[in-house]
Amino acid sequence: MKDVAAVAGVGLKTVSRVVNGEPGVREETAERVRKAVEQLDFRANDGARLLRQGRRTSSVGLIVEDVADPFYSTLTRAVEEVARAHGALLFSGSSAQDPERERQLALAFGARRVDGLLVVPTAADHGYLAGETAAGTVVVAVDRPLAGPEVDTVLCDNEGGSRSGVEHLLRQGHRRIGYLGDAPGIFTAAERLRGYQRAMAAAGCESRPEWVSMGRPDALGVRLALERMLAGRWPVTALMCGNNRTSVAVLRELAGRERRPALVGFDDFELADLLPVPVTVVAQDAGRLGWTAAELLFRRLAGERGAAQRIVLPTRLVIRGSGEAAP
Repeated sequence: MKDVAAVAGVGLKTVSRVVNGEPGVREETAERVRKAVEQLDFRANDGARLLRQGRRTSSVGLIVEDVADPFYSTLTRAVEEVARAHGALLFSGSSAQDPERERQLALAFGARRVDGLLVVPTAADHGYLAGETAAGTVVVAVDRPLAGPEVDTVLCDNEGGSRSGVEHLLRQGHRRIGYLGDAPGIFTAAERLRGYQRAMAAAGCESRPEWVSMGRPDALGVRLALERMLAGRWPVTALMCGNNRTSVAVLRELAGRERRPALVGFDDFELADLLPVPVTVVAQDAGRLGWTAAELLFRRLAGERGAAQRIVLPTRLVIRGSGEAAP
């Protein structure tokens, strides 16, 4: 700002008035300031100005597992639209399921004085957020609960959704149903596995250990799991997949087989409805998840008080064909 004042031949206060759109400056002088601003490519530090005025920075941070995942990209876009409607900027980053990377991102956003944080948790302990919440930063957990501070949480009905998918396969006459899920330490993966187990138990069906595979959806792991489930004396006749990436990996492995097990996936995915046998899925609304969490955060920023809320959004079964094959 000093450089702008020197080039325009005015005082710092005059530059401040012009940059902030305040009255009291002659048009001729204001034009000199604007030309100096353009010449020097000056950018006002809105964050510093707001902090000096004791105001918020009008920015929020979002940490997801992987912004390239269609589920999280949809969630991010919904949060961005809510932030824009409230006149705020959104900073976002991917934790890559790495607790240390999540911590670094959260603290980096906090150092930039964001007003609030939306976090898809990865870490087993979120005690590091205590300093942020004590400083007045609003925190909302999305998709999974935080392990630590008592904060607002917005989830989807993971257990109920998984249970509804398995129950659909049971209604088609299947009794030997395999389950492929994500790493068991992930909250959503554990909840969806529980839904599968409870649906099988309620129907009086056995759930053999060789019919369950939990781990990251890499090609080799999925191939070995399917070989185990589809071989032997009691091969499965149907599969429940715990997320969209697992569903895609399973479909790749089953491609070219003359006989395929019935399949229901948790999470919809692009082109699932256009495959030769369209894929039946348990769909969760990522956009609604992001929108609900962001609106809750901005209500808190506007002064809403009360105990931490836990909101659970419903899922829906989308019947397309792959889950309706008879045993």
